[in-house]
Amino acid sequence: MQAEARAPGEAAGRNDEHTPAKKSARGPWSRRLLWLGVLLVVAVAVVIVVRWLRTFPEVQQFLVDHPGHSALPQNAPVGLPAWLGWQHFLNMFFMVLIVRTGLQIRLEKKAPAYWKPKERSFFAPKGATPKKVSLTQWLHQCLDALWILNGTVFIVLLFTTSQWMRIVPTSWDIFPNAVSAMVQYLSLDWPTENGWVYYNALQVLSYFVTVFIAAPLAVASGIRLSTWWPDQNARLSKLYPVEVARALHFPVMLYFVGFIVVHVFLVFFTGALRNLNHMYASRDAGDWWGLVIFAGSLVVLVAAWFLTQPLFMRPLAAKTGTLTK
Repeated sequence: MQAEARAPGEAAGRNDEHTPAKKSARGPWSRRLLWLGVLLVVAVAVVIVVRWLRTFPEVQQFLVDHPGHSALPQNAPVGLPAWLGWQHFLNMFFMVLIVRTGLQIRLEKKAPAYWKPKERSFFAPKGATPKKVSLTQWLHQCLDALWILNGTVFIVLLFTTSQWMRIVPTSWDIFPNAVSAMVQYLSLDWPTENGWVYYNALQVLSYFVTVFIAAPLAVASGIRLSTWWPDQNARLSKLYPVEVARALHFPVMLYFVGFIVVHVFLVFFTGALRNLNHMYASRDAGDWWGLVIFAGSLVVLVAAWFLTQPLFMRPLAAKTGTLTK
């Protein structure tokens, strides 16, 4: 809720009014620091416990029997093609901007402008009533559409080039190997693998969940909350209530944020130069080219972050619908 506006003569002044506000402002930071301290203590405790468990012969034998990765099919591809490097960049590009605009939609008290799509247009197809939404939601939907298009291209290329074998489990031993990889990570004795040839079992499962579960959930819940939803179909809207979509959409976004944080952390702490070459230069090398390309992609992202401000987005939004204050 927005705070009530003050009269001109009531602006500054009274310390007794301002002191409680300062105390309440410090409260959230104190709680965050407390939670951060609790998480740190829990993390240290987990490492100690897992390292202790690794002293047992049974656990050591389990790690020998299940080194942390499953064997790939004999015809599995080796290496990462150039199109996958572009996919890494585009996925990062769209996801960062989608998360940013999604958080803005949740937190903004007053929209910079409002936008309403034209009837029977791309944003309000047949069966959908044109709805007035914030300019931020319009931008969010535009980014969503581009992300879905990029994801569709990714899925098609994934299955036409056999790269799917690298991120889709092909045997049941993926699960004990994932447990083994988790034990190795939690004990700070991280699994060693050559990402150019294969991923460890925990990586395979996380990529599989991200691509084939989290992404479809994000799309399905996002469409229900968007101007694309065919709300004139009362039966369909009843079968898929908007409350269900809201309950799914934000947690899925948090999953993506967590995945990105862990992914970036591991990229930089398990051989940054070689990993960035794999991801951005499609080369199995330890030189600086991957880092240079990654740095260039960050420059593009920063430019996009600046250019997606309301000042620049208003003229584009006006071409696709009616813009009002």
